[in-house]
Order: sequence, then structure tokens, then C-alpha cells
Amino acid sequence: MSSFTSFYETWFEQLHHLVHQLSTCLRPPTTPDHHRQLLHVVQKVMAHYAEYYRVKSLAVERDALSVFVAPWATTLERSLHWIGGWRPTTAFHLVYSESSIHFEAHIVDILRGHRTGDLGDLTPSQFRRVSDLQCETVKEENAISDELSEWQDGACELMGACTNLETNMGLLVSVLKKADELRLKTLRKVVELLTPQQAVEFLIAAAELQFGVRGWGLNQDRRRGNV
Repeated sequence: MSSFTSFYETWFEQLHHLVHQLSTCLRPPTTPDHHRQLLHVVQKVMAHYAEYYRVKSLAVERDALSVFVAPWATTLERSLHWIGGWRPTTAFHLVYSESSIHFEAHIVDILRGHRTGDLGDLTPSQFRRVSDLQCETVKEENAISDELSEWQDGACELMGACTNLETNMGLLVSVLKKADELRLKTLRKVVELLTPQQAVEFLIAAAELQFGVRGWGLNQDRRRGNV
């Protein structure tokens, strides 16, 4: 698991650099070149997340239990985890909160009929698609949570029936992979229903939330002597 922890630290540092690129993009795009630049940087960030889950999937196959407890994460991060990572429906809460923040910041312009093109300017169609996707994601989350509960209910067999050990670990591997697949799928679908400008703002907000929770968690762990 030390190899994945090292990978995560490097990956996390690279995420900082990518978010800086997102932050320096011209918004709203004023030319086709600016539009293509936004798309390019969004695609780079999405590829970065995809690489994280690809490497994590390999780690799950090697040591599912260690991935489940996420030793690379802080105590605070682990307390917020859902099956080894962030809860997919968090993405929708982030969209709604960022939309509200942007709307309030430009409410005068919006009331005058000026389109800002940011997350505060989501169309009714986009809101419906976000709502529908949220409902679908909740159902998938619940189904995976039920599978985890079934695995936990059968965990007592690990104590007395060694012959079932491999089967039980296989079930945990499946649950962890499904959870990560849902995380990445949710991220992709949210980005797809947004404009490039809105996707940039969403990805910045998501990363800043991740940076903030990890930073606070590291400070708390240092105070307790856990780091």
C-alpha cells in the first residue's frame, strides 16, 4: 500500500497544478480558441481523475482491505468517506451550492437579462438533468451500500471458515470497484451536462473542497501526533 500512497501524493500535487491551469483560463471564453482551451484543460483534469481510479483499481486487487481503510487519507477525510472515497452525490450538492453562490454574485446582471454563462446561469434543462442524474446516482449508491452491508453481515465467516476467505475478499473487491466506478461516472456525467466554462468552475470548486478537507485534516492529525 506504500506504493499507492506515494502515487497518491504525487497525483494530489499534480492536481494542484491542473487546478492552477483551470483558474488561469479566460472566462467566459471570448473566441473559439479560448473555448477550445477550456475544453482542453477540462479534458486534462478528467484524464487525471481517470488515471487515479485506474491505479486505485489495481491497488484494490492487491489489497482490498487496505484500500477500504484508505491509509493515505487523513483521519478527517476517512470520517467523511463512503466505501473508500467521496460520496458520489456530493457532486450534486456542490453544483447546487456553487450555482447559488454565482447567482447571488451576479443577480443584478441576471435580472437585467445579461447571461453570465457561469454556474449561476444554469438553464432549466440543465437543472432537470442534474436532478435526474442525482436520483439515478442515489439509487446506485444505495445498491452498492446494500452490497457492502451483505459483505459485512457475512464477515463473521472470516473468523471460522477460512475456505470462504477468498470469496469474501472477492466480494469486497467488487464493492470497492463499483463505488469508484460510480464516482468517476458521476464526475463525467456532471461535466458533460455543463458548458466548458461551467465545467471549469465545477472542477475548481470540487478540487478546492478536496484541498480544504485534506489541509484541515493534516493540521488536525499533526496536533494529535498522527502525522
